[in-house]
Amino acid sequence: MGALIVVILPVFIVIAFGYLAVWKGYFSSSGVDGLMKFTQGFAIPCLLFRAISTLDLGQNFDLALLASFYAGALVGFAAGLLGARYIFGRDWEDSVAIGFCCLFSNSLLLGLPITERAYGATALEANYAIIAIHSPFCYAIGITAMEIARNRGGNIAALPGKVLRAMFHNALIVGITLGFAVNLSGVALPSVLTDALDLMIRAALPAALFGLGGVLYQYRPEGDMRTIMYVVAVSLVLHPLIVWGLGHLSRLDVAAMRSALLTAAMAPGINAYVFANLYGKAKRVAASSVLMGTGLSILTVWCWLAILP
Repeated sequence: MGALIVVILPVFIVIAFGYLAVWKGYFSSSGVDGLMKFTQGFAIPCLLFRAISTLDLGQNFDLALLASFYAGALVGFAAGLLGARYIFGRDWEDSVAIGFCCLFSNSLLLGLPITERAYGATALEANYAIIAIHSPFCYAIGITAMEIARNRGGNIAALPGKVLRAMFHNALIVGITLGFAVNLSGVALPSVLTDALDLMIRAALPAALFGLGGVLYQYRPEGDMRTIMYVVAVSLVLHPLIVWGLGHLSRLDVAAMRSALLTAAMAPGINAYVFANLYGKAKRVAASSVLMGTGLSILTVWCWLAILP
């Protein structure tokens, strides 16, 4: 019970404030859109840039850590894709969008604050290693699969260009790429710039959590309940179970296991809806999966925190 109160509930209370503010009309939908544009387009890319630019790449980019997390993510994507196609009878494009929901955990808005509250700011190095390739990896998988589904029998040679263009229109990927460039070049940033970035970073997660609550109010669940619950089960149960098993097999250290498993146990992120909306496919399933998964993750994360050392 202590973990639920001290670690998890403060994060979800901030989300609830955003949800209630929009529900009761104290904060407009256009305000939520502006807040999310600020956090996802500016503040969070600054956070990722700063974290990656100062990360010890040799120490934190542990192959066993990344293999455990991303093997689970790929299995989740395959389970979502094939389940949508062969269990629920969706077309291939819908199935790719549903698979993306199972692939893209909310590593930033939920994974970072919950890990930090549970184990402290020094426990986030492995989180940042996962996040550094999370958006590039997931968008590369999702966009490639969607373009193949949309252009069956078409020009495959144009596919890499389409994927790269779509990826580098994403502010999160730009922030990560610039962070790697500074880290690998060894350039020392002036303190006036890092101080300004730190001001942006302080606003990133609280504002994003509040905005997430407002977004979740806008996309309340409607229909497709069996498919939505399937996505939630893959995201909250299958993915972390695979990470748990592979982490033990590869003898991940305690800190890396905590970060990998808690990140895997997060609900589908808002990017699941962004991806579905981009292609106009399975939007209701994506939005409702984000909402229901976020609510149910209160219980599943509590269970994992009780299990983790």
